[in-house]
Amino acid sequence: MCPRRLESAALRDRLAVYYVADPEQTERDFMTLVSDALAGGVTALQLRAKRMDGRGMFELACWMRVQCEQADALFFVNDRVDIALAAGADGVHVGTRDLPLDATRQLVGDAMLIGYSPLTMAEVLSAKPDGADYVGLGPVFATGSKPDAQAPLGLSGLADQAKAANLPSVAIGGIEIAMAGEVIRAGVDGVAVVSAIQRAADPKQAVAALAHEVNLAKMERS
Repeated sequence: MCPRRLESAALRDRLAVYYVADPEQTERDFMTLVSDALAGGVTALQLRAKRMDGRGMFELACWMRVQCEQADALFFVNDRVDIALAAGADGVHVGTRDLPLDATRQLVGDAMLIGYSPLTMAEVLSAKPDGADYVGLGPVFATGSKPDAQAPLGLSGLADQAKAANLPSVAIGGIEIAMAGEVIRAGVDGVAVVSAIQRAADPKQAVAALAHEVNLAKMERS
């Protein structure tokens, strides 16, 4: 499979409902959870599995990539550039403790998308020239799904970073369905969530509700 490189405008649309799928943060059947989320309207899916062994993560990534192809959703792998490449993902998402952006670009070439999670305004400003295709900004609110997260940005800080990045962007961190609209109105192109889907009584319905809030806010903003 060849990764589907997108131009900026198309990528902004595809980042609208971004599910960070973490098998280490749920007791549910993970494959069912992913399938339900995609059926609900997820537009981008990221595999994040910090403690999974390489073989297991590769096999799971290959399955998820096929599911995303069938649902016409983008598929990203967190941190593991090698697995993203081997599994034919659309992209890889890296942070400040992972491979530098320029080194990541050298490995993946021009076809694969690179997402980046900056921590400081200086890193936000350097993301585009260093090779990122989009940024993940946050945490917006306090979050329990990432124990090492920094202090929350709040909506004002999020707006500042989204404007400064000059890239497609998603917000992440403590975002529940009811908050999705105000987050989008702060200037990002999508919301990235873990708990709002994985802890929902009905994940498919939760994704549909999240997509509704995001799309409504985008229409109001335009």
